[in-house]
Amino acid sequence: MTKTDLAAAVNLSRTTVSEAFQNDGPVPSASTVVALARAMRLPVDEMLPLRRIAAGEAKPTAMLDRGPGRPIGEWHPHDLEVHPAAPALSMQLSSYVPRAHDRVLAAAVRHVTEGKSRMLILIGSSSTGKTRACWEAVQPLAAEGWRLWHPFDPTRVDAALADLRHVLPRTVVWLNEAQHYLGDPRVGERIAAAVHGLLTEPARGPVLVLGTLWPEYAKQYTELPRPNEVDPRSRTRELLAGRTVTVAEAFDQKALTSAAALAETGDELLAQALKHSSDDGRVTQNLAGAPELLRCYENGTPPVRALLAAAMDARRLGVGLHLPQGFLIDAAADYLDDHDYDELTEDWAEAAFADLARPVHGKRAPLRRTTARLRRQLPGSRTPADAPLAGAGPVFRLADYLEQHGRSDRARLCPPASFWAAAYTHLTRPDDLGNLARAARSRQRLQWAHHLFQKAADVSDAQALVELAEMRKRAGDTEGANAIYEQAADVGHPDALMELAKARDNGGDCEGAIALYQRAADAGSTLALLQLAKARRDAGDVDTAEALYQQAVDAGHKTALLDVAGLRAEAGDVESAEALYDRAADAIAPVTLIRLFEVRVTLAQAQGRAINLDGSDVLYRRAAESGDPIGLVLLAKRRLASADISETEALYQRIIDTGDTDALLELAQLRLSDRDVEGAMNLYRQAADSGNTTGMVLLATMQHAFEDSEEAEVQYRRAADAGDLASLQLLADAHLRRGDTKGAEDLYQRAIDGGDTLAALELARMREKTGDTSGAEALYQEAANAGHTETSLVSRWPYGLDADGTPSDPWN
Repeated sequence: MTKTDLAAAVNLSRTTVSEAFQNDGPVPSASTVVALARAMRLPVDEMLPLRRIAAGEAKPTAMLDRGPGRPIGEWHPHDLEVHPAAPALSMQLSSYVPRAHDRVLAAAVRHVTEGKSRMLILIGSSSTGKTRACWEAVQPLAAEGWRLWHPFDPTRVDAALADLRHVLPRTVVWLNEAQHYLGDPRVGERIAAAVHGLLTEPARGPVLVLGTLWPEYAKQYTELPRPNEVDPRSRTRELLAGRTVTVAEAFDQKALTSAAALAETGDELLAQALKHSSDDGRVTQNLAGAPELLRCYENGTPPVRALLAAAMDARRLGVGLHLPQGFLIDAAADYLDDHDYDELTEDWAEAAFADLARPVHGKRAPLRRTTARLRRQLPGSRTPADAPLAGAGPVFRLADYLEQHGRSDRARLCPPASFWAAAYTHLTRPDDLGNLARAARSRQRLQWAHHLFQKAADVSDAQALVELAEMRKRAGDTEGANAIYEQAADVGHPDALMELAKARDNGGDCEGAIALYQRAADAGSTLALLQLAKARRDAGDVDTAEALYQQAVDAGHKTALLDVAGLRAEAGDVESAEALYDRAADAIAPVTLIRLFEVRVTLAQAQGRAINLDGSDVLYRRAAESGDPIGLVLLAKRRLASADISETEALYQRIIDTGDTDALLELAQLRLSDRDVEGAMNLYRQAADSGNTTGMVLLATMQHAFEDSEEAEVQYRRAADAGDLASLQLLADAHLRRGDTKGAEDLYQRAIDGGDTLAALELARMREKTGDTSGAEALYQEAANAGHTETSLVSRWPYGLDADGTPSDPWN
């Protein structure tokens, strides 16, 4: 190759290439080095550090550093799980169309180039372009010599735990499908802590951590625990706080215009995707082959559809990624009608699995064979619960898009008998059995729930024992329930120990209860610590009580600080108590500030001091000044309680200025309390016009009250069209009030079709009143099949339902 040939091959000027080879010439840019190194088959990961040394950007010792990963330029996007676009162009990506989330990614990249570590997790449904967006975002770092590390070998969690501590500066940590890391039940919290340490230790930066999550996982990881509930994901929630960005399901008009322009210049992939996305803007899903996947399901042979339906139901009801072939074959039987079942040939399963193994438009196959990695253990080690059993047969994985489609499309369906029988016969992982048992119980399939819980208990799942005991307890078998609680307590399950302790407590055996509470506390129950502390406090052992409350604080139960403060106050140590209240104000969420204020009032009364009703303002203002909208609302309500209307309205206006349309509703309530009906309706209308569905419903409710039924129904319909299914029920009620039974039924049915099981119950009751008992029963069963656990359904079928939906006969 001459330099002229080389220049043409890498699309650089002849002068740039010549200067790159001059010993006394300027140091070539990083992008030039990458291009030339690739063309000449030189190691990019060695050339880029040499360039940095030559440019004076690094010392020669940097060459000795070898952390995990390799230069970004050496990765192919498909190796990082970017969806292929089409089989004919499997190595090619479509042109990229930037969207709103790309601006946030670009800012993060800009920050790391300035020496600051950053993390972003993209939240979005399957095939919305999350991984591709991350890939595009890191391209500027490739020219700067950054590395990229994708922990996946031997498993994702094993790689992350082993090497997170070895990550060097100027590395992108690639956590695609972050649920496999953060959601691992054994080590997810440890991984979250390790990532947090990587981000917060200045000497280890700059690094960029990028990941993706489906919305349901993000919601699960960031939800606050209920009061007095153990917090299993505190580190993960703290890690994700302020570090997520949502990826829209569809292209907005600006993105669609950009995509159309690129399609017109010759991008055939985008042109094809846009052709199928004209109505909903779901361009990335079309690029990823979603329509073909759905066609495989909808137009497949009956055995293909049956296998896919069984796989979808298994995943949506909690079975793990790896579905045993034997389970799928046996489960599929009752998904076929009598005619299709009679048409099955001896090799039907082999032919169906072959059809499902064919890739669709370069995407993964609808149902592909996979291999779950065995975790290598030292001799004598206990096999992890989620390890596949040797000789268990082939396992299969459902395509992500079909899995998500099944979660919505089949949400109101309950699997047939063959599904439950196959699960009982073939599944062995405690998590799979427990999840399916809970799904069966919520759908009133109580016998299958019992058998699946029992099988999970037989493979050492103590939680299954606890839930079996709860079923016995609800059925009135207290003696049988306690016997099973004893079994779970023998293996140290804290919930079982707590139940037995409460039973002893209620029976007057205080010593026995305290012993069981202690065992539960030793097993990790924060509630048991609080019970022990209360018992010691009642017995006058204040020092031990305080130590136990402090243990609860250390375990994450921050409200126990108030109990410690109360003990100090009772002992007359007012100064220490006040200091603890201040500490609590810093540690506890703003919504608990009211309780904190009430405790302070109690303390003042106990000490015979004047009660300063304005004292809470300090707490509320602290939250408000930090920009917390909850704090602003609480402060506004405190000022309203003191009849300071002008400051209250000013505070709500501050909240409204932040874009919080819910504050318009609060301010409207304030206007109503001052009998300013017109002012309130104007605010509700402003909220409605801003897209706030609650504002639409409240405006409609007021319009009904003032006899403007026609305008009210317009608002109810707006709310329904915006996705508020409850407004359909309100609109149906309005139709009922004027005697339009048919209109009400149509609206209830529309809500049901949208997935609102409460509407099914309302329509069932309506039909029951009109004497349509069979129609009502079908709707009640529909609600049960969707997993609705309302008390009226439980009492309707005391022995549960059979798999086909008919009421079960009495059973033991």
